[in-house]
Amino acid sequence: MNYDIIVIGSGPGGYVAAIRAAQLGFKTAIIEREELGGICLNWGCIPTKALLKSAQVFHYINHAEEFGLNKSESTFEFSNVVKRSRGVANKMSKGIEFLMKKNKIDVIFGTAKIAKGKKVNVTDKEGKTSEYSATNIILAQGARSRELPNIPQDGVKVIGYRKAMTLDKQPKSMIVVGSGAIGVEFADFYNTMGTKVTIVEFMPNVVPVEDEDISKQLEKSLKKSGIDIMLNASVESIDTSGEGVKANVKTAKGNITLEADILLSAVGIASNLEGQGFEEVGIKTEKGKVLVNEWYETSVPGYYAIGDLLPTQALAHVASAEGITCIEKIKGLHVETIDYGNIPGCTYCHPEVASVGMTEKQAREKGYELKIGKFPFSANGKATANGDTDGFIKVIFDAKYGEFLGCHMIGTGVTEMIAEAVVARKLETTGHALLKAIHPHPTLSEAMTEAVAAAYGEVIHI
Repeated sequence: MNYDIIVIGSGPGGYVAAIRAAQLGFKTAIIEREELGGICLNWGCIPTKALLKSAQVFHYINHAEEFGLNKSESTFEFSNVVKRSRGVANKMSKGIEFLMKKNKIDVIFGTAKIAKGKKVNVTDKEGKTSEYSATNIILAQGARSRELPNIPQDGVKVIGYRKAMTLDKQPKSMIVVGSGAIGVEFADFYNTMGTKVTIVEFMPNVVPVEDEDISKQLEKSLKKSGIDIMLNASVESIDTSGEGVKANVKTAKGNITLEADILLSAVGIASNLEGQGFEEVGIKTEKGKVLVNEWYETSVPGYYAIGDLLPTQALAHVASAEGITCIEKIKGLHVETIDYGNIPGCTYCHPEVASVGMTEKQAREKGYELKIGKFPFSANGKATANGDTDGFIKVIFDAKYGEFLGCHMIGTGVTEMIAEAVVARKLETTGHALLKAIHPHPTLSEAMTEAVAAAYGEVIHI
């Protein structure tokens, strides 16, 4: 069967690209080897947030007396927490199924492999292979948990993020290798539920891509919650011959051995390039990523790639934006290229972390003279009423022109608030304009105005 557009992969990049293609009148098909929605909806973004919500509710129950409430003994069935998370994921996947039908997109289940001449061979579960063709093929196969040679995953004692969501029973202890978004989110979840957690991070800071002030605050908050953190450390080898797992960890003071029930390897992701037919077609890759132009066309005309296949930020909202941009350019619409310097990043641990734009270090390295403002949630009325005052908002402006260079937040609810900074930067809003934008009281968002005011020496509440 011949299509205008065939999309391979139904994650946030693929399914969004398929829907936009159908909206623009393209005859569209989408190919998926597992569940609609890809990793994000089924094994990533959505189910992890469901787990973290359960942990948050459990935390509130255990701290009820701080809110003037009496509580009885709080217990839980770990399997029910996992069951709820899987239910949320399944509901979202069914929602994508509805959207495919609504937009008259053909859904083809099976494992796809591209071929020359803009062909796609799809092998179903029974082993039957069918051939499809399209004028344009969108590659959106995503990524998987990165596996290090010295930390091989057996799916039992040494696991990746996927298994971490569906453990049969809660471990009493866990080693988390890597403190990026995946690592700290799972560390926070398991710690809150009662698991003894140790984070091992190779870099000198947790969440190392974030502004240094944010990293230091998160480290302080995680330690306060009971998580042990080892920085400038690396797991050299593991031993799973006993009941649990032993990790030989190299530190500045020498090697030590950590023991736990389970080790979670959260050292990043690897793009799904193998066995896709890329080499046979002639699609160029470099350092494990597909090379594309500004409109996501690969080295072979008619083949496009988006999402985690690319060296851009491995985020669901980035993949979606790339998919829409790619399809609209194929249609011939007037399209802006994506500004990768204005992509928000969010980590949903407690406290949450959210950021956009340059860190202070990056801005100084670029030679900017800066105006920097910080405002703590401990001085915010709504945060105090919420009983959750850890964190702050930090804003960075160019001192000469007032350009909004970066915004970095840590605290409850900041993943919802970061969008204000994204829109402000998109509209090229200056510090003075933000300062005069009246925010409602009492809200957490007032901390944004106060942080800007602090940058300009006009802060009121500290």
